[in-house]
Amino acid sequence: MSIRLALFIILTLDALLLIFQISELSISYNEALLLSGDFSFLQVLIKTSFYFFGQNDFALRLPMIILHILSAILVYKISEKYLKINRNRVWLLLVFIFLPGVMSAGIIVNEAGFILFALLLFVYLYKKISYPHMYILLILYMLLDGSFVYLFISLAMFAIYSKNRAFFILNILLIIGSLYIYGIDMHGSPRGYFLESLGIYAAIFTPIIFIYLFYVLYRRYLTKDIDMLWFIATVTLAISLTLSFRQRIEIEYFAPFVILALFLVAQTFEHSYRVRLNIFRKNYKLMFLISLILLFVNSSVVFFNKYLYLIVEEPKKHFSYNMHVAKELSVELKKRDIYCVNTSTKMAKRLEFYGVTKCNSYILQENYLGESTQDNVTISYKNVVVYSANVTKINTN
Repeated sequence: MSIRLALFIILTLDALLLIFQISELSISYNEALLLSGDFSFLQVLIKTSFYFFGQNDFALRLPMIILHILSAILVYKISEKYLKINRNRVWLLLVFIFLPGVMSAGIIVNEAGFILFALLLFVYLYKKISYPHMYILLILYMLLDGSFVYLFISLAMFAIYSKNRAFFILNILLIIGSLYIYGIDMHGSPRGYFLESLGIYAAIFTPIIFIYLFYVLYRRYLTKDIDMLWFIATVTLAISLTLSFRQRIEIEYFAPFVILALFLVAQTFEHSYRVRLNIFRKNYKLMFLISLILLFVNSSVVFFNKYLYLIVEEPKKHFSYNMHVAKELSVELKKRDIYCVNTSTKMAKRLEFYGVTKCNSYILQENYLGESTQDNVTISYKNVVVYSANVTKINTN
């Protein structure tokens, strides 16, 4: 099988799996807020999709899927610099696609998927376009999203290391500009979020890959085998873990920067594997096989997450609960000719996306699971009730 055919099959299956997942999800409260909140580039993308395809789940998630596929293509292109064997580049692409964090970014509407694509685009263009054009790209990033401040900090430190004064001055100005526009959230007192942050990173990458990633970054520091990608991944990882001593951070916005270390991980792994005789390669083969199995298991859990309701005692503790229920609830309400309700703020915001607006004609009040009334509306997955609410009509006469 040719490399191009393999890539086409991988990317096609990846896109189809994500498209299939659209029907399994409802809009979350955070996604609904993004659509009606402050202006952002991602908001423009989603609303452009609505313009062409209407306001529905497919149009909501299509831009994220497109960004995900484009990111995968960029990963393969960038890997040319780091991996010598084409087959290994395909393996790297598979690892990237099946990372739980990457998979989530490919379907959930938040800045993580956009930031990851933008970072990969920057890395890809870094050696291909001149510095003046690169400066324009970085300025554009500053205007698009405040999360890129971590990129500018990393590049400023890389500029010091590479003794590039102009590049250093640019990134310092970008840092100041970004902080002026978006500010920075620094609050709280020391709490136990450091270990929690490490645990989330391990979940995003899977434990084995994250431990090996950490090892590669540290090893390259000792051997002085560091480049721009090392600075971006290491500095951002250090900032996120440092901030986690004082506050709970949203690691999904830091993770795209750390994901760039995958190229260094793959390069180190390939080199370590090739310099050993066949008899000494068994441990590397075993580690890679276990990593792939864990990735496959984690991705299966993501794609078939509704089956977890069969074993989760409290449905609200399901990791995807916040992206369930709303769509099915709107369908049940419309079956009763109810197109507006008074309910909790979060659910009202979600139902509004599906055409159930806010009014005082009906009250939708969530019940404890197992509580039954005549006007109950229940939502079940795999024959397990995950949501129950009482709908009451208000007599305004």
